[in-house]
Amino acid sequence: MGEENSFASGGAVPRVVIVDDHRLFRSGVRGELGDAVDVVGEAGDVDSAVRVISEQRPDLVLLDVHLPGGGGVEVLRRVLARHPEIRFLALSVSDAAEDVIGVVRGGARGYVTKTISGKELASAIVRVADGDAVFSPRLAGFVLDAFAATDAPPMDPELDRLTQREREVLRLIARGYAYKEVAKELFISVKTVETHVSSVLRKLQLSNRHELSRWATARKLV
Repeated sequence: MGEENSFASGGAVPRVVIVDDHRLFRSGVRGELGDAVDVVGEAGDVDSAVRVISEQRPDLVLLDVHLPGGGGVEVLRRVLARHPEIRFLALSVSDAAEDVIGVVRGGARGYVTKTISGKELASAIVRVADGDAVFSPRLAGFVLDAFAATDAPPMDPELDRLTQREREVLRLIARGYAYKEVAKELFISVKTVETHVSSVLRKLQLSNRHELSRWATARKLV
């Protein structure tokens, strides 16, 4: 987008979809942003996010990292495969390095935390919609460390397919935890653990928990 047609020049406002699993938070963001953007849709989980984004084709998606249905990384994967022109700005309560690096690898152009002010968020949205990359100061260091350091771990496409919760379940199963113990450790139901394990096995093309344990051990995840 040329400078004369940039959102920063004031000629138009970005069309935005807000993706977060808390409806009240989405409403709060709408209120904080005011007329700085044109909110054209909202979603609270992965499937509805992909549907709304595909229908509206916004300039930018404001994306939470932890979402029901696979997380923000899954939204990135599914949307950018079909609509690579759409820009994503992650907005999350998490400032964990693995969350930041995960969504950046997935295609997000920026990452800010939910402590950001409404004015700062509006500015970040405009900048990312115009093609810039925007990160909260401390989080920028994570990205530089991951992508510029010579000793940074290599990308693992298989591991990147897993959501944060699936990785947590994977590590515990690989350590020999029973499903009931995993459920207690992560404060989720046994049925949910079973669902996550099935998803991990499918994504990694493994047959059982023993193969899963060997896979995790080989990558030093245990």
